[in-house]
Amino acid sequence: QVQLVESGGGLVQPGGSLRLSCAASGFNLEYYTVGWFRQAPGKEREGVACINKGDGNTYYEDSVKGRFIISKDSAENTVYLQMNNLKSEDTATYYCATVMWRGQGTMCSYAYGDRYWRKGTQVTVSS
Repeated sequence: QVQLVESGGGLVQPGGSLRLSCAASGFNLEYYTVGWFRQAPGKEREGVACINKGDGNTYYEDSVKGRFIISKDSAENTVYLQMNNLKSEDTATYYCATVMWRGQGTMCSYAYGDRYWRKGTQVTVSS
């Protein structure tokens, strides 16, 4: 089955860290650009970071720049999002998806709007 599965969320105190995983099955992530998105209650889904296929270039939204790191492990066929110095405003459900690279100055684009998102992984930052 071709799919991406997110995991690694949880409850963490402000200033803490979490590492999210986006594991691919049924296809090789090496050939795809992958992005992380998040959606907080009552808000629109927003892009967070993405990593380009091939050159491994990355993009981060300003709100997470310097705190989050996106990486890819080809052997594990998994993309990670290391989240450090978490803030309450990072609380959201996090999703990963294959996306289109648009250059290092802008978030990668997801082609399907509200379709095909899975359940994601919940991140709650609270004391």
